[in-house]
Formats: sequence, C-alpha cells, structure tokens
Amino acid sequence: MMHEDEKPYKDRSVWMRGLYMLIFLFFLGIAKFVAFVVILFQFLTVLFTTEPNKQLLSFGESLSLYHYQVMMFLTYNSEDHPFPMGDWPEVSEKNISKEI
Repeated sequence: MMHEDEKPYKDRSVWMRGLYMLIFLFFLGIAKFVAFVVILFQFLTVLFTTEPNKQLLSFGESLSLYHYQVMMFLTYNSEDHPFPMGDWPEVSEKNISKEI
C-alpha cells in the first residue's frame, strides 16, 4: 500500500502491472492469430463436411474466454492473471452439445 507522500509512479506494483500488461498484449496478439486459424479451419470444415468440428468448437469457446480474460485484465476490470500465469479457461461440454 502507498503512503500519502509517495508518488504513484514510484510504486513498484504499478510498474509490475505495466510489465504484465505488455506480456499479455503479446499473448493476445498470438491468441488472435490462433483464432484466425481456428476460424479459417472451422469454415473449411463446414464447407466440406456441412458440420462443425466439435473439438474446434470447444477450443474456440475457450479461446474466446481467454480473449475476454486478457481484455478484462488489460482494462483494469480484473486483477486475475490470465493464462499462462493463471488457468486456461474451461468450457462445459453441455454448451458445446447444445450448439450443434
């Protein structure tokens, strides 16, 4: 906790948060690329088989939740660290089966 006379820019925790934000911005960029690949592959799967790939549906949902967690952290709406410093978001299988 800061003392009344201490400046925010001298607080080590603010700088650590900034470092984590840079790291998660990098991971968000990678996750966006992976999402693009998943989207493309899922489209091609549906185009040729008329059914979405169940494993990609599950992974796509967890990847979307990961995007959400990172954005919540970056915008100061959450103090929880996303993956790899936290757990990868899990999806329930009943959500996947309802969508097909």
